[in-house]
Amino acid sequence: MEKQKNAVGRRKEAVTRIFISRGSGAITVNDKDYKNYFSLVYLQNQVDRPLRTVEAADKYDIKINAAGGGVKGQAEAAMLGIARALVDLNPEFRPALKAAGLLKRDPRSVERKKFGHKKARKSYQFSKR
Repeated sequence: MEKQKNAVGRRKEAVTRIFISRGSGAITVNDKDYKNYFSLVYLQNQVDRPLRTVEAADKYDIKINAAGGGVKGQAEAAMLGIARALVDLNPEFRPALKAAGLLKRDPRSVERKKFGHKKARKSYQFSKR
C-alpha cells in the first residue's frame, strides 16, 4: 500500500489538514463522518466536489482535521485541501480540477475595523452643527 499524502486548505480563518490514502471513500472530519459534521447538504457537496470532478469518490479515504473559522469556511478549506492532495497523488487530475476552479484559494476575508468608524466602513452619523 502506498503512503498517505497530506495537504493544507485555508479559507477565511479556517485551516484544514487533509490526509488522503487509498480506500473505500470514507471521509471523516475531526473523527466524525463528514455528513454528521457538515449537516447542510450544500456543504457536504462542497467537500466531495473535488472527488466528483475526477470521478474518484470511492477510491480514497480522507481524514480531515479542521480548526478555526466557521462551518462554511471549514468546508471550503477542506475542498481546497482535498483538491491539492489529489493533484499530489496524481498530477493527471490537475487540468480537470483547475478547470473547475478548485485549486485557487479564495482570497476574500474580513476587512479590519478602522478607528473613528463603527465597523470597517460604516461611520458614525455626521453632524455639521
